[in-house]
Amino acid sequence: MCGIVGYIGNNDTKDVLLNGLEKLEYRGYDSAGIATLNPEGLHLFKVKGRIAALRDKVDVTVQSTMGIGHTRWATHGEPSEDNAHPHQSSTGRFTLVHNGVIENYYEVREQYLTDVELKSETDTEIVVQLIEVLYGQTNDVLVAFRQAMSILKGSYAIALIDQDNPDAIYVAKNKSPLLVGLGEGFNLVASDAMATLKETEKYLEIEDKEVVIVKREAVEIQKLDGTIVDRKPYVAEIDAADTEKGTYAHFMLKEIDEQPIVMRKIIQKYQDEHGEIQLEDDVRQAMTQADRIYIIAAGTSYHAGLVGKQFIEKLAQVPVEVHISSEFSYNMPLLSEKPLFVFISQSGETADSRSVLVKTKALGHKALTITNVPGSTLSREADYTLHLHAGPEIAVASTKAYTAQIAVLALLAVGTAKAKCLHLHFDPLKELAIVASAMESLTDQKEAFEQLAKDLFSTTRNAFFIGRGNDYFVVQEAALKLKEISYIQAEGFAGGELKHGTIALIEDDTPVVAISTQENVNLSIRGNVQEVVARGAKAAIVSMKGLEKDSDAFVLPKVHELLTPLVSVIPMQLLSYYAALHRDCDVDKPRNLAKSVTVE
Repeated sequence: MCGIVGYIGNNDTKDVLLNGLEKLEYRGYDSAGIATLNPEGLHLFKVKGRIAALRDKVDVTVQSTMGIGHTRWATHGEPSEDNAHPHQSSTGRFTLVHNGVIENYYEVREQYLTDVELKSETDTEIVVQLIEVLYGQTNDVLVAFRQAMSILKGSYAIALIDQDNPDAIYVAKNKSPLLVGLGEGFNLVASDAMATLKETEKYLEIEDKEVVIVKREAVEIQKLDGTIVDRKPYVAEIDAADTEKGTYAHFMLKEIDEQPIVMRKIIQKYQDEHGEIQLEDDVRQAMTQADRIYIIAAGTSYHAGLVGKQFIEKLAQVPVEVHISSEFSYNMPLLSEKPLFVFISQSGETADSRSVLVKTKALGHKALTITNVPGSTLSREADYTLHLHAGPEIAVASTKAYTAQIAVLALLAVGTAKAKCLHLHFDPLKELAIVASAMESLTDQKEAFEQLAKDLFSTTRNAFFIGRGNDYFVVQEAALKLKEISYIQAEGFAGGELKHGTIALIEDDTPVVAISTQENVNLSIRGNVQEVVARGAKAAIVSMKGLEKDSDAFVLPKVHELLTPLVSVIPMQLLSYYAALHRDCDVDKPRNLAKSVTVE
């Protein structure tokens, strides 16, 4: 993985490919390349590093009306120019880009490619070499392409060009996202619609184990057996302006600032004309009929799921289990009789979560996806979808999608409670409006958080975050944010667990950030802070108004106790941002990380 762009039309393709790859930089990558084809032959440009370096390398005098491009996040083989995509077959006739992981690449190599000298360490090169071998047996490119896709096991999104045929790009997918963009006199290929929004808003979905022949004037979808598939296009619901930074130095800071707007948009989208929470009847029915909810997620979405469990259990009175998708997929617990699976994913393409969805659907269970990307794989394949309405999230470190997930989970819980005729003691839409105002107040105080980040994290290699109850779930997210963009080793702990081992790591000036937003554990968490201070820690308490002490580092505006994670996380996001900024880290594109994790 990580990003694919392709173009075939009547205009020069270089800018389309390079601009598209730049739009996919947010997904994370370590190398990049493009291949263009014209009557003079194929022109291949690859670099280890950023798109800017690729731009410098591309020969601007080469004109072409078709080509493919790729940003790579290393899976097989280290980041290098040799391992960068596109990859070519031995004769140079076929050139290919690929996202995903080919699980049987070793078996393919041993069975089909013993006489082929490989030039890279990648599983991707195995694919293009296999296609050439099969073409030698069939003398038909499309047949060879379909046969190769039938042989491969694992996840893939593939775009192939044939030097002897400048009139088609051959495309296929399985488990990895890929779209075909439709234009007048041109067509496109992209792993994310954001890469090509400048060219078109009309796209065709590609389903698993389908092959697509993309030409200038036509697109044909086939199954692996050659059966033609008829599918209508859809219009991508993305505003291209939302994918620009504007006056912000980084997408992450822009997206932190957008959270109050997102809260208000969610209120608007999930409210009917009577001011009541609006959920589809089939979603309400699925929630009320379930005897247990299984929330499946990864990373930041998993942390949102932990908060969502509290909403659903306390408000809707349905038992909830929250599972890390990569663990659940291989170690499924004993399920209840009438489970409902809720998948939380910003991108809707998380491969580990999709693996669980496939297995649970095979067992006959219903699934609900909560995602920021309508039309994504998890959205299409689940029975029901709730949209986050957060707008494109470009920074690798998730911020506004996390708070949107929590808000939508709260509304899901409230909608379920009302469907069960349970009495609620608060107006969730009104309380979310208060949250939006509190968020706005916090994002206006960036200078205070920048100074606190300097005081706590400027030289440290380690940091700890502690909390209890809902605050414990937030400090887990806080630790993840800090380590993923500043590279500080950070951990989030339940306050009471410190004395069961972790306090041994506390030494002079170790930063410890505590969150206290709940009255019933306020004194307990403050006691935990005193324990680490006594051992030399540099402590900072972020508290809720009404629970504060004069020595607290920051006091949050008061919101309903159930919804405190929506505001307490804002300082944690800003602390992480400024810690990374002042350590000269790449805030939006941290090393080794990808925005959309489309391989297991």
